[in-house]
Amino acid sequence: MKNAPIYDVRIALRSGEVPKVEAKVRKAIRAALRRHGVVRARISVALVNDAAMARLNRDHLGHNGPTDVLSFDLRDEASEKKAIDGEIVMSVDMAMKQARERGHAVEAELALYAVHGTLHLLGYDDRRKADAARMHAMEDEVLSSIGFGTVYAKSTDQNAEL
Repeated sequence: MKNAPIYDVRIALRSGEVPKVEAKVRKAIRAALRRHGVVRARISVALVNDAAMARLNRDHLGHNGPTDVLSFDLRDEASEKKAIDGEIVMSVDMAMKQARERGHAVEAELALYAVHGTLHLLGYDDRRKADAARMHAMEDEVLSSIGFGTVYAKSTDQNAEL
């Protein structure tokens, strides 16, 4: 196919992390990119522990403590509109904790983080309630399309019951 999208997704694992999730994380990112018509993407993914995530969160956002996922848009001003160049950093510690609390597999949680980070690279914002709802609906749409089902909606439904 002459005009097939080109997606270069590279995943870096720290020793002792969860290597079996690589294919699922890559699939989740590619599904989000395809859903938005991205023609070219270069995304590096780092799976880190909470200590590393807390440092990044403090250094780049001025927030204390770890978070689940951070995205860094590496495009310059002259970049092609439908091309993405970025980095996604995900906390495996946070994913394991959240997966346990939400009652699903860590792979589903990391796929959620991968899609969430990709959507940020695509311009989604979740600071306002309406924008967050739109973003979370898209996360569930993408995750459902690759067999995970509604990971975010399921976890918020469970939390509402508590």
